[in-house]
Amino acid sequence: MTDSHDPEQFWRKKLTPEQYRVCREKGTEPPFTGKYTDCEETGIYRCVCCGAALFDSEHKFHSGCGWPSFWNPLQADSLDEHLDTSHGMRRTEVTCHSCGAHLGHVFEDGPLPTGLRYCINSVALTLDKKT
Repeated sequence: MTDSHDPEQFWRKKLTPEQYRVCREKGTEPPFTGKYTDCEETGIYRCVCCGAALFDSEHKFHSGCGWPSFWNPLQADSLDEHLDTSHGMRRTEVTCHSCGAHLGHVFEDGPLPTGLRYCINSVALTLDKKT
């Protein structure tokens, strides 16, 4: 997947500057600016870096937080979780299991049945629409 000689250059060529900043440098997009925040289309949300299937639109909900929110990943092993203590907070970072891309964070204030809110940057995703 990555260029073994220079993975950073591989990602810089493959991604837009904003995608690179968010996915490879653990940035975030401003709230309420992402193209999928209010998206109602059905399909599978994939990692913009490697194309791994991450979320089903059936698990998406409007949380009002400013980023696309999901209450469940497509598969339990499609995401990795890491402690994030940046910005003076304790949060759980979510990354793509396949390529390590930073996607966003998961919080324990979501709807049933999981009670989870996966708060994901739109620029980290691409929607494979159902026809």
